[in-house]
Amino acid sequence: MKIKWFGQSCFMITSKDGTKVLTDPFHNMLGYKLPEVEANIVSTSHNHGDHNNIKAVKGSFMHVNELGNFSKDGIEIKGVQTFHDKASGAKRGKNTIYNFNVDGINICHCGDLGHTLDSNLVKEIGNVDILLIPVGGRATIDSIDAVNVMKQLKPKVVIPMHYRTKALGIFGLLFAKVDKFISASGLKVKEYDVLELNQANINDYSGIVVLKYN
Repeated sequence: MKIKWFGQSCFMITSKDGTKVLTDPFHNMLGYKLPEVEANIVSTSHNHGDHNNIKAVKGSFMHVNELGNFSKDGIEIKGVQTFHDKASGAKRGKNTIYNFNVDGINICHCGDLGHTLDSNLVKEIGNVDILLIPVGGRATIDSIDAVNVMKQLKPKVVIPMHYRTKALGIFGLLFAKVDKFISASGLKVKEYDVLELNQANINDYSGIVVLKYN
């Protein structure tokens, strides 16, 4: 499979047979520019403008924005309810974590998770091979909480998202840099434009993978 980051919490996950999963497409409001994209499955973790721009996606696709289990083109999806804050959603509302099974690999997209997990959530989310997790703080968990969630879910590969980059310009001040998370994690780091892996070689990429925005 291939995983490409478009900025914020938006990724394109492409299976070995070409099925495309797009997560949290955004309106061009922060400095990132979403290119013209087509997808077979589009997930939105919550209804905020930097996560819910499904109108930007071309083609016929299944929109996943609910809790429960879904399936399309051989990809299994589980949506688990969490919150955008530490006050059970009282400040920023609900958030859905999606665990996608693509090519036999479980990819967990945390959306704008605002809290660490309890044992029930860890069990409900299930096995995680690749964790896509916000680390920038302020509106989501920060680097320390992100490390705790990482330890709770025990993924092989961690891909940080929702942090400060040069593309954000002045809006970047809303988030911390990815360096804080890397430092707190103590894990080795690799950087790629696009991550390509499969069940046979996933352990070669263990640790943190930082995907470049371009």
